[in-house]
Amino acid sequence: MKFHAFMLPTIGRRPELEQGMAGTRDDLYQRMLHEIVEQARYAEELGYYGVGFTEHHFHVEGFELSTNPLLLDAHVAAHTERIKVGQLALVLPTHHPLRVAEDLAMLDQMTRGRAYAGFARGYQTRWVNTLGQPLGLGATSSDKSDVDARNRAAFEEAWRIIKLAWTSDTFSFDGQFWKIPPPDTVWDLPPTHQWGTGSDPDGTLREVGIVPKPFQKPHPDVYAPFTYSATTARFWAREGGCPVVLSDNVEFCQGLFLAYLDEARSAGRDLKLGQGIAMGATLCIGETEEQAQELRELFDWVFATWFGAFGFPPGLVLQGTPDQVTRQIRELHDVLNFEELFLWLNTGLYEHDVMMRQLELFGTKVMPHFD
Repeated sequence: MKFHAFMLPTIGRRPELEQGMAGTRDDLYQRMLHEIVEQARYAEELGYYGVGFTEHHFHVEGFELSTNPLLLDAHVAAHTERIKVGQLALVLPTHHPLRVAEDLAMLDQMTRGRAYAGFARGYQTRWVNTLGQPLGLGATSSDKSDVDARNRAAFEEAWRIIKLAWTSDTFSFDGQFWKIPPPDTVWDLPPTHQWGTGSDPDGTLREVGIVPKPFQKPHPDVYAPFTYSATTARFWAREGGCPVVLSDNVEFCQGLFLAYLDEARSAGRDLKLGQGIAMGATLCIGETEEQAQELRELFDWVFATWFGAFGFPPGLVLQGTPDQVTRQIRELHDVLNFEELFLWLNTGLYEHDVMMRQLELFGTKVMPHFD
């Protein structure tokens, strides 16, 4: 089984957050960067498969201070050798898809194939509505509203463009949101006519292509956190992406896993239950039940204070001693047969030595049971 460390890099401990405007403090940000690197290096040493970061903006409060997960990926990759680096996730309706394709391809080249991609639709109004203005897009709560439908249409169109950019030397695209290249663009450059492609002899630009292409062929693995919708699960089943499910409702998870499997098979992908779809869970592991409960209480505080305000349930929490956590994973795996598990880690909220100890306990006393 592949185990990922999914970091939501909160900038401060609870007392520092409660002082207010923690996100603006350079000292806390520098400490967070140092701790992220040390934790990623330790995760690599322990055999974790990957480390990933979320994308959120404008969080002056100090929670989820991860405005550019690609830069954090590059920072971590520069200090490690083997561990995969990725995003959970880039919010496509707030980005130009060609910039996303280029930046991820560059990251994949710079890491020589250690990058993975994660794409999401965006649910936080403060920043998604602000950054989505050029296309008239806003945050969505998957409520089947007009805003939700427009967001999904833009998301799916962006993915189609990214995939074309990764897999085609040059291409054109005529969509609802993007015209690539824009009509009547002139590019009458002799080097293009002689050594490139994409321009007609009369100098009209017909196609464009990104360079470099990804190091991994045809492209890096793609993940979709956190999937609560059968529509999203089916979309990625057709497209070959891996949804990450964050729920403690086993019956609900079974429904998503089966929807993914059925759609994948209909699309010609020969899979068995659990292949191509992953689970996500918060980790609260300690040497004793009492230590694990202390971690859970701090997680409950941050969830009620921040994440619960967006309407999310806490999701699956793996809590207890290594033996108890191993048993919880095994019981879930017996039903769902998943091959990848993303561990939600509130990096920065806990003291650094506590985070390192959690990584160690899980890596040395839980992971070996699932080799």
